[in-house]
Amino acid sequence: MATTYEDILTLFREVAEAQKVTEQKFQETDRKFQDTDLKFKETDLKFKETDRKFKETDLKFQETDRQLQETDRLIKNLSKTFGGWSNRLGEFVEEMVRPAVVRLFRSRGLEVHQVMRDVTAINDDGEEGIEIDLLITNAETAIGVECKSRLTLEDVREHLERLEKFKRLFPQYGGYRLMGAVAAMVLPDDVARYAYRQGLFVLAQSGDSILIRNDGGFTPKEW
Repeated sequence: MATTYEDILTLFREVAEAQKVTEQKFQETDRKFQDTDLKFKETDLKFKETDRKFKETDLKFQETDRQLQETDRLIKNLSKTFGGWSNRLGEFVEEMVRPAVVRLFRSRGLEVHQVMRDVTAINDDGEEGIEIDLLITNAETAIGVECKSRLTLEDVREHLERLEKFKRLFPQYGGYRLMGAVAAMVLPDDVARYAYRQGLFVLAQSGDSILIRNDGGFTPKEW
């Protein structure tokens, strides 16, 4: 079949149309590549921003950790300082109570021959021991006194446990009448009542002197 001018023109039109479609596809593909590249750039910026925030957070954690370590150091120093003060206050209470107990217990009909400070006993295997702040004795009676700057219920309970162990760890006092007492500069009423009900003498500061707060109807417990 002979190729006519119209056939050639149609062929050119078809080629031009195909080129146009191809160019559109290339443009669309290029646009998609540009969009993708933009998204990659945005993602990269987000990663960089996230990394910056992580670094800032890490710095904050490091600063917080440093502050916690500094706080811990200060607490340890304060604990050490106040612990030392607490020990000295306990010694001060013992020094206040020691000269007063002779007068106080004699007024209750209990003769006092000796007042000993910081009396310690440990059993043979060294696994059990107690310390009595003040031990008051005569020929037949012993009174173990716990001295505190501020007395708590737990202090009273611990002293009662000491008194339970006393004769086992101090066998030389096995035949004695053993009684107990607590003494404090600061003595809350509920703690004083608890100690009283447990059969302990309660000694407390009143002005410049030490007094026994047990009334005339009090009967001390004997261990």
